[in-house]
Amino acid sequence: MNHNQLFRQTRLQLTCWYAGVMGVILGLCGWGMYEAIAHAHWMTLDRELESVAGTLHDSLEPVLQEPAQLEPEVGRLLPDLCTQNEQCWNRKFNPERHAIGALHQGYYYVRLLDLTGNLIAVAGVSSDGLPEIESAETWQTLTDSKGTRFHQISVVLHTEDGGDWGSLQVGRSLKEFDDYLKAVKVMMLIGLPIALLGVGTASWGLAGVAMQPIYQSYHQIQQFTADAAHELRTPLAAIRATVESNLRVDSPNFEDIMDTLKTVDRQNLRLSQLVNDLLLLSRMDQQERPVKSSPCCLNDVISDVEEEIAALAIASEVNLTTEVRVQQAVWVKGNEEELYRLLFNLVSNGIQYTPAGGEVTLILDARDRHAIIQVKDTGIGIHPQDLTRIFDRFYRVNSDRARHTGGSGLGLAIAKAIAKTHHGNIQVQSELSQGSLFTVRLPILEAG
Repeated sequence: MNHNQLFRQTRLQLTCWYAGVMGVILGLCGWGMYEAIAHAHWMTLDRELESVAGTLHDSLEPVLQEPAQLEPEVGRLLPDLCTQNEQCWNRKFNPERHAIGALHQGYYYVRLLDLTGNLIAVAGVSSDGLPEIESAETWQTLTDSKGTRFHQISVVLHTEDGGDWGSLQVGRSLKEFDDYLKAVKVMMLIGLPIALLGVGTASWGLAGVAMQPIYQSYHQIQQFTADAAHELRTPLAAIRATVESNLRVDSPNFEDIMDTLKTVDRQNLRLSQLVNDLLLLSRMDQQERPVKSSPCCLNDVISDVEEEIAALAIASEVNLTTEVRVQQAVWVKGNEEELYRLLFNLVSNGIQYTPAGGEVTLILDARDRHAIIQVKDTGIGIHPQDLTRIFDRFYRVNSDRARHTGGSGLGLAIAKAIAKTHHGNIQVQSELSQGSLFTVRLPILEAG
C-alpha cells in the first residue's frame, strides 16, 4: 500500500468516525426532541381533560339527588345524553344548548356509571367498542375495536347531600395526537439520513483539514530523508572512490597513503559534523527548554565568537567587527554552548556569503526587556522568494558556494531551533547585492 492509499484510507476512517459519532448524537437529540414533544402534548391533553372533567363534575353534582338516578337537569346540561336503554345511533349534538362546548368538538365522550360500575348513560362522541374500566385508577388509556386510542379520566360523583352517586368518565380521542406524532416520526426518519449525508460530506472535508498537518509532516520527512541521504552520499562516495583508487595501486608509496588518509579524515569530519547537527536538531525538536539552563552573559559569548571565527574571516578576506551598544552586561537564561552555536552559525553564514573585501558586523543591544543581537553583512543578499525557506533544513540559497565552503544547509535551521528553545526568535531582512541583516531577540534575565 503506497502512502496515497494509506492517507486516503485514514481520511475515510476519520470520516466514518466523525459521521458515526455525529449520527449517534443527532439520533439521541432527535429521540430526546421527540420525547419532549410527546410529553408536552400529553401534558396538554391531561390538563384539557382535567378542565373538562372538572367543569362537568362541578355542574352535575348540585343537581344529583339519588344515587344512579338521572335528574332532568342533567339532560339540560348534556342535551345529547343517551341512557343505556335508549337507541343512541341517531342522536344529534346541539352546540347552542350544550353546557360543555368541548364535547361537541368530536373528540370527547362522557360516560356515567353507577356505584357498581354499570353504564348508565353516554354523551359526546361514540364510545362503542371501548372496554368498560372498573379500575380505581384516575387515568386510563383505552383502545376501541377500530384501533383508535382514547385517553380517559375517571371522577367520583356525589349527590347533593354528599352521598356517593356513581362515577363520571371523560375521554378524548388520541387520533389527532397519534397522527401528529406519526408525522413527527416520519419527518425525523426522512431528515436523519439527509442530515447524516450532510454530516458525512462535512466530515470528509474536516478529515481532509485534520490530515493536512500529517500530509505536510510526511512530505517534510520525505524531503528531509532525501536531503540527508544526499548529504551523506557525497562524503561516502568520496571516501569510497579514494580508497578504491588506492587499492588498485600495486605498491602505493607513503605519500599516496598519507594523501588517502587525509582525504578520508576530511570526509569523515564532514560526516561527523553532519551527524552531530542532525542529532542536535532532533534533541531540540523533543524539548522546549535547554538541557542545561543557567545565567549567560551575551557579552562574553560574543567575544568568544569573535575570537574563534576571526581566522575564518581573515581567510575569506572579510572584515569582522563587533559593536556593543549597551553599557552594562546583558544576561539571559539558557545554555551558553547553544547560544555560542547560534551566533557562530549566523556569523559564519554571513562570512560565507560575503565576497572578499566585504564586512560582517556583530551587534549587541537591549530594548524592551529583550537582548537584541544582529549580524549584518554586505554580502550577496537573499532573493525575496528564498526568505521564507532559508531556515528550512538542508536548504541553501547558493548550493555551489555552500558545498565549496563545506556547508550542509543546517546552520540556520539550528540557529532558529536554539532561539526557539530560549523563548526567542530570529528575523531576517535582505536585499539582493545589498547584504542581509539577521536579528535575534532573547528575553533578558531579570535581576534578583
